[in-house]
Amino acid sequence: MTEKLLQYIWQFQYFNKSDLTTTTGEELQIIYPGKLNPNQGPDFLDAKIKVGNTIWAGNIELHIHTADWNDHQHSDDANYRNIILHVVWQDDVQLNEPFFTVELQDRTSVLLLERYTALMNAETFIPCEKNIQSVNPLIWNSWKERLLIERLQHKSTNILSFLSQNNNHWEESFWWLLARNFGVKVNADAFEAIARSIPINILAKHKNQIHQTEALLLGQAGLLNTDCTDDYTLMLKREYQFYKNKYKLDPINIPLHFLRMRPSNFPSVRLAQLAMLIHSSTHLFSRIKEIKVLNDIQALLDVTANDYWHYHYMLDEPSAYKEKKLGTQMIHNICINTIVPVLFAYGHTIDEQEYKNRALQWLEHIPAEKNAITNGYMKLGIANKSAADSQALIQLKNEYCSKKRCLDCAIGNKLLKSSI
Repeated sequence: MTEKLLQYIWQFQYFNKSDLTTTTGEELQIIYPGKLNPNQGPDFLDAKIKVGNTIWAGNIELHIHTADWNDHQHSDDANYRNIILHVVWQDDVQLNEPFFTVELQDRTSVLLLERYTALMNAETFIPCEKNIQSVNPLIWNSWKERLLIERLQHKSTNILSFLSQNNNHWEESFWWLLARNFGVKVNADAFEAIARSIPINILAKHKNQIHQTEALLLGQAGLLNTDCTDDYTLMLKREYQFYKNKYKLDPINIPLHFLRMRPSNFPSVRLAQLAMLIHSSTHLFSRIKEIKVLNDIQALLDVTANDYWHYHYMLDEPSAYKEKKLGTQMIHNICINTIVPVLFAYGHTIDEQEYKNRALQWLEHIPAEKNAITNGYMKLGIANKSAADSQALIQLKNEYCSKKRCLDCAIGNKLLKSSI
């Protein structure tokens, strides 16, 4: 038994309440079990019970053993002065306190305890995978909707952190996040550092000259520091050196990684595509706020690096001809991981539900992500029909299943409740 499980049993009243009495034999009726308290103090607040013919209102504290009250020194804590009931798993000592005590050890389903233990000891992909298909699809759909909102709210917190660093400049924050996304997982930190090292107002001055934009990005990345022979790279080096001195720019100190990456994901290619996106757009986040249809977002992101990159994956190293289009998969990735979260965060910040609804709708129309997490759930028969499903399943795996927070999960709750 854990206090978390005991809280769960009390919160949902998953115990036998017939002929319920206190440990001293008084008849006990639970009128309202109280509201779970996530902060310091008693476990449940504003409860109401009836002992004999008297109704009591106040707070409730839970412990595995009655003696834990003294061990935790609650008697000396002012937060615990309005306790009306002490809920314990095992009543092991008699307290000289003015509240009542009730013991739940012999009133709780053994099957519930066994199922909870099995979940906690499971070493499978997710703890409940043996029983997961028994859960009604309606419960799944409702839970995935909540998980999706939770994931976007979590991402919104990160975005608000960015805003706090640049005086609530949405365009600047969007630029940082967009660049980070272009770096994919391996080079995300480096790409964000590049974006932070070039203020957006400097980029705006040079966006009409693609080679100047490329020079700024590649130069700040440290990719123009090597000896080279081709004319284009030499030209970029000259441009960068001039603007580096003019704007007193400091190149980043984070190395870029090329090893074990597909050539289409090389940081040099991604920076060239990012430069083209800057070149072909104006006030990008403001434009995105105005767009109503997902196809228009995808068209906005449908860029191809300039002609030099048709014959290169790296500077000064020729390769076979291939246009370096951003690609549908990467466009979807940017929509899922940057555009939708920023639009949702913006709607939350200015209290405009329209932007949040639009962000959620776009996720429903983007194809489902395929990765180890979503594939794992699909093998168990869980639907993954859109990016909305994918994001919900990623949240479920990372924040609930992997942490074995079955008591906080709608699916875990349903499975445990079925054992009562």
